[in-house]
Amino acid sequence: MMTRVTMQTMAAAAQRNLQASSAKLAQLQQSATDLKTFSNVSDNPAAAADAMAVRAQQAAAAQYGRNISDGSAWLTTADNALASATTLLQNAKDLTLQGANGAINQDGRDAIAAQLDSIGKDLLSKANTQYMGRSIFAGNSSAGAAYTDGNPPVYNGDASTVERRISPNTTIQVDANGAAIFGPDKNGDSVFGLLKTIADTLRGGGDVSAHIDAMDKALSTVINGSAEVGARHAQLLRAQDANANAVVDLENQRSGIEDLDLSKAYLDVKTQEVSYQAALGVTAKVLQPTLMDFLR
Repeated sequence: MMTRVTMQTMAAAAQRNLQASSAKLAQLQQSATDLKTFSNVSDNPAAAADAMAVRAQQAAAAQYGRNISDGSAWLTTADNALASATTLLQNAKDLTLQGANGAINQDGRDAIAAQLDSIGKDLLSKANTQYMGRSIFAGNSSAGAAYTDGNPPVYNGDASTVERRISPNTTIQVDANGAAIFGPDKNGDSVFGLLKTIADTLRGGGDVSAHIDAMDKALSTVINGSAEVGARHAQLLRAQDANANAVVDLENQRSGIEDLDLSKAYLDVKTQEVSYQAALGVTAKVLQPTLMDFLR
């Protein structure tokens, strides 16, 4: 059976084609304005899903970056405190060696004891170092300070550690174990107690040479604690570099999915404009009205 094609049928078909061409032009113009390959999820669901996945990874990388920055600040603070503590204990060791010299009179011994007392107070201040209101040597303890000033000072921290997640599968400790570094140890001894014992011995006219080995051990413990903090800080800096590279890679992925090439967008718009104008011209010539159109 033959189908009769009327002017009305041709006009309707031409109108549909022109509307489709116009919609395509509008879409290209909108993409060129937004510089996006798609304006709505419905335009390209697969690309939209990929873009959402990449953006989720970008959000995670940004959080890892903040965690790394915070952890780096913690470890820098701990490193500075331990460097100062090392200097203080080195001075205390030198003073202990001087006090062990039997040629020093009692006034000299008292003066050394006073200096050791002062070092003990400065060392306590370093052991109570805080970052953002939290003690870096007290674990997750809610105590205001790692050590309460006493005779000798008392440790208030706990055995927990402060950690930061720096990648999907990696966390790192950002605090330092105050009990392991300054004491008390398993015997209940601390570096503060050691300094007090040496000072009291000097004031009493006793021999402090027996405490030199203990002072060496205390100094080595602080140095080892500083080295451990430094190693973790180096690991954190490596993670920072890796995260920065990941951020760049993810942005390149997102751009490849979402961002529109400006030169291609301009060419596509101009091509569609020419096509649309040509379609208008051809339609105007082919579907010219006749007298019969007005007589209907």
